[in-house]
Amino acid sequence: MLNDSPARDFFGRIFKPIGEALGSAGVHPNVVTIVGTLGTIAGSVLLVGNGHLFAGCMAITFFVFLDLLDGAMARATGKVSKFGAVLDATGDRLSDAAIFGALAFWFGLSHPDGWMIAASLLALVLGQATSYVKARAEGVGLTSNVGIAERAERLIIVLVGIGLDGLGVPYVLAVALWVLVVISAYTVWQRLRTVYVQSAAELMTDSRDESAGAA
Repeated sequence: MLNDSPARDFFGRIFKPIGEALGSAGVHPNVVTIVGTLGTIAGSVLLVGNGHLFAGCMAITFFVFLDLLDGAMARATGKVSKFGAVLDATGDRLSDAAIFGALAFWFGLSHPDGWMIAASLLALVLGQATSYVKARAEGVGLTSNVGIAERAERLIIVLVGIGLDGLGVPYVLAVALWVLVVISAYTVWQRLRTVYVQSAAELMTDSRDESAGAA
């Protein structure tokens, strides 16, 4: 569920033995992906969306970490597949939508705050755009695995904000969301710039080849 990043690598090493043990026990990695996604959605909608922020943070964190196991399980069982990769990416997008959508719903329902609703939705849209740029770049044969705000980092920031707000720490969730908006927007720019540089280099190479051929 979490993309390649220092945070993802750190937690991946911690949970690798558990994933391998579950894989050896016959648990299919796709099942773990689905359970992780559904658990995150349920925790977001039922807990965060109803203002139970700390409980929601704990539930979501558990299911996010649970989904870290699917990669280790797939490698341990030899069940790595393209469908599994697509399923995992789809689960990521649904989980993100649930988390930030639940926050926007809670801000609108409990104490209408247009700025916080906007921050939640902007964080959602920019997070989705960050992942889309990378996927679309890979689809046309380029790479865009750069940026200061990978999904792992974005999840850590929002979950820390949700959990501390649930414990009564003032302003922390607002700060977390607006920080996410800024760093996610910057990451989108970083990835688009990387794609542009690669695309421009390819065009220049093609132009040189055509010129050489004509000569």
